[in-house]
Amino acid sequence: MELYEKTLSTDIKFQGKIISTRVDTVELPDKTLTKREVIGHNGGVGIVAVTDDKQIILVRQFRAGPHKVILEIPAGKLEKHEDPLTCGKRELLEETGYTANKFQRLTAFYGSPAILEEVIHVYLATELQSGESKPDKGEFVEHLKMPLEQAWRMAVNGEFEDAKTIIGIMLAYEFLK
Repeated sequence: MELYEKTLSTDIKFQGKIISTRVDTVELPDKTLTKREVIGHNGGVGIVAVTDDKQIILVRQFRAGPHKVILEIPAGKLEKHEDPLTCGKRELLEETGYTANKFQRLTAFYGSPAILEEVIHVYLATELQSGESKPDKGEFVEHLKMPLEQAWRMAVNGEFEDAKTIIGIMLAYEFLK
């Protein structure tokens, strides 16, 4: 069975600085027409930064979606056509002050493929050097360290609320075992 949907037209409803919204008219495999509401986004990058003594660097910051402070891996949004690793290195420095000598791609995933175009790339950063954080204007972030194994247990026990953080910790833990 053919599962592909053919997009016949696109109606842009909103074009913002970070996201866009559109309504696509699509033809389904059985030739019927329907609408798909889609949120456009350039994507993001998360960095699982782990020190030589197996401490993970995490950040706490307010997130507008859930309207609360979240504990997560350092992360940020991709600029249009930006290389994900370049973005990850920048965000790690901005949010934590750390740089790394080694990066390993862990995965890339869609957070909510039914409505979001956003792809989130996740890297493991090792051989870290600490420095001074350089947050963007209007960005307020605290960073902290904890044992990677503790973070893994927290992820297994449902104590993290952010998908990229859960995925990143689980994959980094397995990779470094």
